[in-house]
Amino acid sequence: MDHHERDATVPIRPSLRTLAREWGRIGCLGFGGPPTHIAMFRDLCVRDRGWLTEQDFEDAITACNLLPGPASTQLSIYCAYRLRGWVGALVGGLGFIVPGLVAVLALSALFLSGSPPRWVRAAGAGAGAAVAAIAVHAAVGLLPASWRRARAVSRLRWPVYLALGAAGAATLGPWLVLLLLGCGLLELAARATRATGPGSAAVTPGSGLAAGAIAGTVAGGGLLAVAWVAVKVGLLSYGGGFVIIPLMQADAVDHYHWMTAGQFLNAVALGQVTPGPVVHTVAAVGYAAAGVGGGLLAAAVAFAPSFAFVLVGGPHFDRLRHSPRVRRFLDGAGPAALGAILGSAIPLALALSEAWQYAVLAGAGVLLLVARRGLLLTLLGAAATGVVAVLAAGAPLPG
Repeated sequence: MDHHERDATVPIRPSLRTLAREWGRIGCLGFGGPPTHIAMFRDLCVRDRGWLTEQDFEDAITACNLLPGPASTQLSIYCAYRLRGWVGALVGGLGFIVPGLVAVLALSALFLSGSPPRWVRAAGAGAGAAVAAIAVHAAVGLLPASWRRARAVSRLRWPVYLALGAAGAATLGPWLVLLLLGCGLLELAARATRATGPGSAAVTPGSGLAAGAIAGTVAGGGLLAVAWVAVKVGLLSYGGGFVIIPLMQADAVDHYHWMTAGQFLNAVALGQVTPGPVVHTVAAVGYAAAGVGGGLLAAAVAFAPSFAFVLVGGPHFDRLRHSPRVRRFLDGAGPAALGAILGSAIPLALALSEAWQYAVLAGAGVLLLVARRGLLLTLLGAAATGVVAVLAAGAPLPG
């Protein structure tokens, strides 16, 4: 009995092969964004295998939500880190990321290269038309939890941050980063009279990014520009991957002219229709800029901060999670990022050029927000509608 009880308390450590297989399975089947990924990792690590306790898993989610960058990717890396250290973090993180990356690059070659067949262009135009509705859906799903957290902030300041983020996403382009950082700093200042304890690390990335943003606006293009866009993507995905969509759109379409507005909508749709994180969209942008090499570089740079945060900060996550200054900064930056997700729908909708695309957008909104259908079903339906509209009804393709 004693031996049995002692064994029951020994932490379970999966082999690296098991970890690679299970994380890779989620990377292949994880359609639907962060909510799906979190549910799949919870089922695997807590309920099915007992590798982590429920409290361990909740703490992991909280810690990863405190960090800039794609939260579900960081969760995959952190859970693997808890089980097998830094080697496990690398194996698990790559297992989760690589399947979707391969799919995005393969589809980018089909949708973004040369002159794809007419049906491919029609499917892309249809799926791209639904993207603005998907952005609104992503933000609406996050609003209740953010509003509940506003009790610790201010029910007056929270809507201001939300509105500023929405307006900034619609108008500021690459300068949106400064607004998000500013909202975080504003909340720090507003509660400065009671601010005690460690946590200045929350604003450290921001100061470097602010300086980098100025340099980035004068970059001429090429692989260095691809890397710069990817750095912003990897560091600024507060509140969900959609917050970086207006940043990528401003750089890829307006500043560097790597792709047209319609092609960018296709790239966002590819990031949604493939498994894994929305941040995979940056690989499609990199592909448009510099082919497969550009796509691989963009992905490597965008995901590198997630690995660095976990590998370097993993031992300190408990202190970070309880840091008053970190929490206050995110209490301001978080609602602003959520507003930016809502605001990103405006330039995405304005990128549409045909009347039938707006009809697809309206239908996608009904499916997602009223009928509560899934993202994958909505995108596939939008793509099929595009094919029917163009090939059967003779509707024009976007220019």
